[in-house]
Amino acid sequence: MPVSPLVVPFPKIPPIAGVQLATGRAGFYKHEREDLLVMHFPEGASAAGVFTRHGVGSAPVDWCKRHLTMTKGEGVKAVVVNAGCANSFTGKPGADAVRRVCSAVAKRFDCRQRDVMVASTGVIGVLLDDSKITHRLPEVGARLTDDYWAQAAQAIMTTDTFPKGAYAEATIDGQKVRIAGICKGSGMIAPDMATMLAFVVTDAAISPAALQILCSLYTRNTFNAITVDGDRSTNDTLLLFATGKSGAPKISRAGDKRLADFRDKLEGVLMNLAQQLVRDGEGATKFIKVSVTGAESHASARKIARTICESPLVKTAFAGEDANWGRIVMAVGRADEPIDRDKLSVKFGPHWAAQDGLIASSYDEAKMSAYMKKKELEVTVDVGVGRGSAEMWTCDLTKRYVEINGDYRS
Repeated sequence: MPVSPLVVPFPKIPPIAGVQLATGRAGFYKHEREDLLVMHFPEGASAAGVFTRHGVGSAPVDWCKRHLTMTKGEGVKAVVVNAGCANSFTGKPGADAVRRVCSAVAKRFDCRQRDVMVASTGVIGVLLDDSKITHRLPEVGARLTDDYWAQAAQAIMTTDTFPKGAYAEATIDGQKVRIAGICKGSGMIAPDMATMLAFVVTDAAISPAALQILCSLYTRNTFNAITVDGDRSTNDTLLLFATGKSGAPKISRAGDKRLADFRDKLEGVLMNLAQQLVRDGEGATKFIKVSVTGAESHASARKIARTICESPLVKTAFAGEDANWGRIVMAVGRADEPIDRDKLSVKFGPHWAAQDGLIASSYDEAKMSAYMKKKELEVTVDVGVGRGSAEMWTCDLTKRYVEINGDYRS
C-alpha cells in the first residue's frame, strides 16, 4: 500500500527506564509480517486507560476496563497486542481466549492474570485464535529489549501506511523524565474514541489515580478531537503507564505544581499521535484543521466542528481542491446548534470566503484555488452567537478510501 503523502517520519525514541518490548509473528495475516507486540513493566508501575464507549465493545476492552478497575491501576506488568483480529462480537469464546492469553503471559512474567492488559485490532466478528499468541510467547519474551519502539509501532499496524510514534522530555522538580508513545489507526477513526490503539509510557513516578486523571483529561482535545470517517470502533484503547524509574519524586496529585511541564509535554505527545492518525487516514491527501468560534458553548462548537469534519460533501470538496464554502455553510446549519446566519463567517487559511452572512467582498477565486492545493489546510468558522470555541482535525475523502475499505476482507 502506498505510504500516505502526509507521512510523519518516526522519531528517535530512546529507552524508557523500566520498559521492555518485543515483537513477533503470530500469523494473523497470510503474508509475512509481525503482528504481535509484548510490553513488560517493572514492579510498582502505575497504569491508566481510556476506552471506547461503543455499544458493542470487544473482549480485550472488557478485560482491560474490568481489571484496571479491580487493581486501581497498580501492579500492571505486561501488555499483549495483536493485529489482524479484533476479537470483537465474539461472546464468551472471545472472553475465554483473552483469559487464556493473559494466563499464559502471567505465568511467563510471574504475575497475576489481572496484571496483564491486552489489546486487539483487525476484523470484527472473528474469534481470536489465542494459541497463535501463546505459542509465540516464549520466543517473543526471550527477545525483550528496551530499544524497539519503531518495530513495536509497525507490529500493531493494520491498514496504516506508516508507523506512528512520539517522544518528549519534561522536568519534574528539576529531574528529567521521558515520555514515549506509539499508536495505530487509519480508518474507522472518529471522536469517542477511534479505531485506534495507543500505548504511552513514562519513566516518571505518578500515582495511578493521578495518571488516570491526566489520561482522561488530555484525551478530550487530542484523540477525541480527530475524525477520518465518522465511524467509531469496538476496540479503541489508550493505555498510559508510569514506571517510576526516572529518579524524580513520586507525584500523587494530578494538579501538583511540579507536574506543570510534564502535563504540557504529555498532552503534546497525545496530540502528536492523534494527528498522525488523521495524516494516515485511508486514502487521505489533505490534513485539515477546523476551528469553530463564536459558538454558544465549547460543546456546541465541538458539535459544529465535527459536523463539518464528517460531511462527505465537505471532505470530497477538499479532495477535489475545491473551496466550496457553501458546503461548509451547509454543514454548520445541519449541526442543529445555535448560530446567527447573518453573522456567519468562513475563512480558508488567511482568505475570507464569507463574512457576516454573505460572500466576502475580498473573495478571490484564484487565491482560494491556489490555497486549496496545499497538503495542510485550515478552515475557520465563526457562528456569531457566543464565546465558545473548539478545534478538530480531519482529512479529505478520496476514491482510495472506497478502494481500501471495499477490498478490506478480500
